[in-house]
Amino acid sequence: MPVLDPDRIDADADRVVRRLTRAGHQAYLVGGCVRDLLLDRRPKDFDVATSATPNEIKALFRNCRIIGRRFRLAHVFFGEKIIETSTFRANPRDEDAADLLIRRDNVFGNETEDARRRDFTINGLFYDVERQEVIDHVGGLVDLEARLIRTIGEPGIRFQEDPVRMLRAVKFAARLDFELEQGTYRALVRWKDEIRKCAPPRVLEEVYRLLRGATAHRSLELMVETGALRVLSNHLAGLLEPPGD
Repeated sequence: MPVLDPDRIDADADRVVRRLTRAGHQAYLVGGCVRDLLLDRRPKDFDVATSATPNEIKALFRNCRIIGRRFRLAHVFFGEKIIETSTFRANPRDEDAADLLIRRDNVFGNETEDARRRDFTINGLFYDVERQEVIDHVGGLVDLEARLIRTIGEPGIRFQEDPVRMLRAVKFAARLDFELEQGTYRALVRWKDEIRKCAPPRVLEEVYRLLRGATAHRSLELMVETGALRVLSNHLAGLLEPPGD
């Protein structure tokens, strides 16, 4: 198992994890910061996942504020920096429901359930700062090595649960210069119209992220290639699609 350089881990994030574990909770670095450090990239921010509930987190940190309705979590403030700290979640979807769209996401779970409800394998990695080890419940290390964007679980279901994940798949493929795993790609093409079900502010926020930085061109190429851009804007797609499409 790879080990992250402790000197590259944010000191305040490390402090949050260690205080939570000293209080008897499980706590790990999670998601993009683990992924980026394994890829030798500089993380944009550091997030923490823990068995502690939002109220238990707040009781440990006076510099903490609980936010969110759809997804309640704790922000621990260090000056202008925020360490986002979330409680382990389970998949909240009713397995018998005809509509797969997730509208509520506050069902607490355990460490494994939390990893499996995340979007892509490369974002489902935990890092134990005390034991200095990566915890991989979802095959994320293999996909990092193969440079693949792959959903955790069946991609058609995962994209119907939260169609914004399709835009995130494009974003990560472009930003990291990864390929979309074949099943994930096919599901994106099939279910792209589901993006219309999402709240416009969430879609707009993800589109802004697609267009920031040096990978906007590749993001738009993938949006055109998969047909997702036409879902968002017929006019823009018409301008960017190759002649004859």
